[in-house]
Amino acid sequence: MNTRKWSPLAGLGMMAAVMIGAAAPAGARELVSLPQGYEPGSIVVSTRQHMLYFINDDGTAIRYRVAVGMPGKQWFGTRVIDGKHIRPAWSPPAEVKRDKPSLPDVIPGGAINNPMGAGALTIAPGQYAIHGTAPSMRASIGSNASYGCIRMLDEDIMDLMPRVRVGARIHVMR
Repeated sequence: MNTRKWSPLAGLGMMAAVMIGAAAPAGARELVSLPQGYEPGSIVVSTRQHMLYFINDDGTAIRYRVAVGMPGKQWFGTRVIDGKHIRPAWSPPAEVKRDKPSLPDVIPGGAINNPMGAGALTIAPGQYAIHGTAPSMRASIGSNASYGCIRMLDEDIMDLMPRVRVGARIHVMR
């Protein structure tokens, strides 16, 4: 297991960002150079930056803007991706249901109000995921907005999902 500590914040001075795609809007995915320290195929999330990094085989990373957990709802550490799901149904966890009792017990996959959006990478252990976004939640990207999940734009989760293998590590840090 790699125990070397690296923070995306520490590498900002050395990062050379290059936009992926000539017509990409501001804040879109970027290809960045990173210091070594994480295995190719892994995911690194910086909650402070509101960024997710997918580590490529050549040591570069694709950087995506994300929403992260609200204060008191964030988690940190290393876990494993244990599933990939297209338009998953969503059942609110007990804490969410307690705070928002009007939510239904299940929101079907593909429903416009489903907070999982177009796809999800589930994280073990626990009930967290990296997932897409309901249309009403798109403005939350770049903020602290979830109950601990990592929220992405639908187009970004659909770009990320084929790159990630089940069993890949996810490292979440401040």
